[in-house]
Amino acid sequence: MAIEKYSFQTESKRLLELMIHSIYTHKEIFLRELISNASDAIDKLRIASLTNPSLITENQPFEIRLEVDKEKRTLSVIDNGIGMNKEDLINHIGTVAKSGTLEFLSSLGDKKDKMEINELIGQFGVGFYSAFMVSDKVEIITRKAGETQAYKWESFGDGEYTIEETQKDTNGTVVKLYLKPVDKENGIEDFTDEWVIQRIVKKYSDFIQYPIKMRVEREVEKEGKKEIVSDDKVLNSMKPIWRKSQSEVSMEEYEEFYKHISHDWQKPLKVIPYKAEGMLEFYSLLFIPSKAPFDFYFQGYKSGLALYVKKVLIMEAYEDLLPKYLRFVKGVVESSDLSLNISREMLQNDRIVVQMRKNLTKKVIDALTEMLEKDRENYLNFFKEFGNALKEGVISDEENREKLIPLILFESTEDPVKLTTIPEYYRRMKEDQEEIYCIASESRVIAENSPQIEILKQKNYEVLFLLNPVDEVMIQYIPEYRGKKVKIIGKGAIEIGSKEERERKKHQIEEKSKEMKGFLKYIEEKLANHIKEVRLSSNLVSSPCCLTGGEFDLSPSLEKYLSKEHPLLTPSKRILELNPEHSIVKKLYEKYKAGIDEKGLNDAIELLLDYALLSEGVLPKNPQKFNRMFTELLEKAL
Repeated sequence: MAIEKYSFQTESKRLLELMIHSIYTHKEIFLRELISNASDAIDKLRIASLTNPSLITENQPFEIRLEVDKEKRTLSVIDNGIGMNKEDLINHIGTVAKSGTLEFLSSLGDKKDKMEINELIGQFGVGFYSAFMVSDKVEIITRKAGETQAYKWESFGDGEYTIEETQKDTNGTVVKLYLKPVDKENGIEDFTDEWVIQRIVKKYSDFIQYPIKMRVEREVEKEGKKEIVSDDKVLNSMKPIWRKSQSEVSMEEYEEFYKHISHDWQKPLKVIPYKAEGMLEFYSLLFIPSKAPFDFYFQGYKSGLALYVKKVLIMEAYEDLLPKYLRFVKGVVESSDLSLNISREMLQNDRIVVQMRKNLTKKVIDALTEMLEKDRENYLNFFKEFGNALKEGVISDEENREKLIPLILFESTEDPVKLTTIPEYYRRMKEDQEEIYCIASESRVIAENSPQIEILKQKNYEVLFLLNPVDEVMIQYIPEYRGKKVKIIGKGAIEIGSKEERERKKHQIEEKSKEMKGFLKYIEEKLANHIKEVRLSSNLVSSPCCLTGGEFDLSPSLEKYLSKEHPLLTPSKRILELNPEHSIVKKLYEKYKAGIDEKGLNDAIELLLDYALLSEGVLPKNPQKFNRMFTELLEKAL
């Protein structure tokens, strides 16, 4: 095979440019990334060998080797893992194979030159590209397990690379870096120095479960003379960090392990070490990230915990160890009770896995509860990133719903800035208040000024704002809290005040409705294409009217959201409620009774509907006609 030349895909090339020209100073992390890749390659081979034992030789000693050549200034990272073939090299090295990468890079605009490269590493898991921060040239020699042909990949980081056939006796990969000159001011140390390498490995990769070996020189005395000899030295401890007690592990070590398994450069928001004891025993180390990945709420987002059995990695990302709404959690779980040869299908129904899932879910929820109670500021940061995922849990996880409800934060009329929980709302309720009130809307401004909550504000009843489409869906799974019914304003009738007050108002509305029966029927007929009913309401204070729906109708904000996915969705007709005490309604009624200027009456009725629509953030049914009528009205007034 002759040397074949390729160009990096557009987004990969731009990542390379960012890597090479970045002002990022911690360039030593390239070694951590390459060692992590080597460890992953060995993991992949071990997993593949569970179903195809011929891929590895008996008692094959898995290891990672570091080799340096001081004269040629090269550093090689060598593994005996799964290896790559030509197709893998093109797909994994020449391409950033994650959907949305190009769009994300484009969205950075002018920020891309200022954005630290570690953020990109975290977003896309492109640790290999960090090699170009310290190298003029990178060379890969690799052979895939189960295949005989090896390949050589080479690039100067200039947007192009070459691939050619070569010879390699064993499976695995050699990544050889032709290092740049030492430039400590710009973070480039002498990465051929064994002490520098040992320090970096100890700092970032001590927990790697495979031995990281390097030939090191040491002084020995022979026959009274001192000689320099070299031999292999294992640079890492290899003790699984999740098996260590918390007193043995520093926060820095936890953070480095998190970066290793998540490819996220930022520190985790919370670390959750957990050892289950008793009838079921297992080790786990879980992390709550501080930032959501850019594709977290996309359907294709890959989640799951690494599952080990007797220190052997069985699955890199087993999603069934936690419910889907906790997919933001990163970490590892190790059990000694499972079989090494268990399949994914068998795991799903295994009673041990089912119990592990329950324990881990409870542990994460307890950790979040503790964070909310003791570290509100950090919890607010968490909720900003992953709150919508927790709301999914309220909807889907009936078993843990009661524990999840207090973790949901809402904006409310209580405070213009601070978020609140349903338990906090409950503790502030008025003595005569029978229900917990919510209103669904696109924005706080619209919700806060809605005619529908005027009577509640007048009585100083707090109202929770449901400002995200998922909020309205979620709240339907919370019919009550501690005996107080949860009520969405604008869906069905609301009963406010004492029993005597409600009875008095009901009687007044009934009498007024009888008197204005013909007027209400007239409006219904004129607006029949847009509404299903017109009625009087005692819950309006300063507004002439508002729109409400039935108990099971969608709110306008949720309807609008769903219509984006379902353009043919038919908007539901709503109920127009009138304030019989408002001067506008009274004048319209008098105009109706007088039976004159029918056009003026009809225009005013349409404006009334448009007013109600605008008050909840919905455009008038006929914006052009509204503009014309509004202009005419202004001209008459002036």
